[in-house]
Amino acid sequence: MASDSKVETISRLAQWRIESFGPCSYRRSDSFKVGIWNWHLSIEKNRYMYVRLFPEPGRVSKDQPPIAKFILRVSNIGANRRPYISPVHERLLRNSEDFVWPVDSTFHGRFIIDVEFLDLKIYPLNGGEASSIWPHEGPMQSLAMSSTLRCLSRMLDEGIHTDVTINTADGTLRAHKALLSASSPVFESMFLHNLKEKESSIINIEDMSLESCMALLSYIYGGIRQEEFWKHRLALLGAANKYDITDLKECCEESLLEDINSSNVLERLQEAWLYQLEKLKKGCLMYLFDFGKIYDVKDEINGFFMHADRELMVEMFQEVLTVWKPL
Repeated sequence: MASDSKVETISRLAQWRIESFGPCSYRRSDSFKVGIWNWHLSIEKNRYMYVRLFPEPGRVSKDQPPIAKFILRVSNIGANRRPYISPVHERLLRNSEDFVWPVDSTFHGRFIIDVEFLDLKIYPLNGGEASSIWPHEGPMQSLAMSSTLRCLSRMLDEGIHTDVTINTADGTLRAHKALLSASSPVFESMFLHNLKEKESSIINIEDMSLESCMALLSYIYGGIRQEEFWKHRLALLGAANKYDITDLKECCEESLLEDINSSNVLERLQEAWLYQLEKLKKGCLMYLFDFGKIYDVKDEINGFFMHADRELMVEMFQEVLTVWKPL
C-alpha cells in the first residue's frame, strides 16, 4: 500500500491527501473509523475519475449496514481552482458497489478528497425504524426543558417576583402577568388594555375553587401532575374555554373521551355541547346509539332532555334515525 493511503479524521470529517496519481490507475485508502464502522475511500481513473465510499467488510457492516448522509469534495493541492463538490448523498452502504461518484477527470497529481458525514443512521438488530448513531437536539432540548420547568415551578411555588393576585371562590393565589399573558390571549388583553385588571393587578376567577385554580396555574407553569389534572379536568375545561387556552382544552377533551361510561356519558355529552367539543360529542353519541348503551341510561334520560339544548336533542334524534333505520 502506498504511503499516502492514510486518511486523517477529525470529528465527522475524513481527509485523504493523495500525493501522486497517474492518468490511468486505481488507489484505495487505508481504513479509517467514523461512527461504529471502519471505512475506505477508493479512486479509479479511466475517462472519468470515480470515487467510492464504502464500509470495511465485517460483522458490524453486515449486520447493521450504515445509512450514510454525506458530502464529498475533491480539490487540487496548490492549484488555484475551486473544489469539485458533490451533492448531499444519502445511501445505504454495504459494499463498494453501493456508491460511485464520477468526478471531472482533469484532477491528477496531488489532490485531496474530503468526506463530511452529515449523519449516520442504523437499523436496530430487532427491527424497527433507523435512527441516528449521533445525538441530535433531543437530549439537549429535554435537559433544557426540564431545567426551565423546574425554574417555573419554583417561581409559582415560592412566589418569586409575582406581580398579580388571583381571587378564587375560596382563597387567593399569586402569579406572573407575563406567563399568564403568554398562555392566554384573554389574560394578555386584560393587562394590555386599560382594563381594571391592568390597573389593580388583580384577577377575579371566582367560578373556580382555590384548588382547581392552582391546577390551572400548574398547567400554565408546566408542573401539573397527572392525578391533579384528572381530578380537576372539568374545571380546567371550563377555564380553558373561558380564557382561550387551546392546548389545555384539547387535552381535556382527549381525557374525557378516554373514560366514557354509562354513569357519565350524559354529563359528558352536555359538556361537549356546551364547549363545542366535536370529538367528545361524537364519542358520546356513538357510545349511546351505535353501542346501544342508551338503554343503560333510560332512568336518567328524561331529566337530561328537560335541560338539554333543543339543537342537541334534534341531533340525538337524528342519530337514532341513522342507527335504527330499517334494513
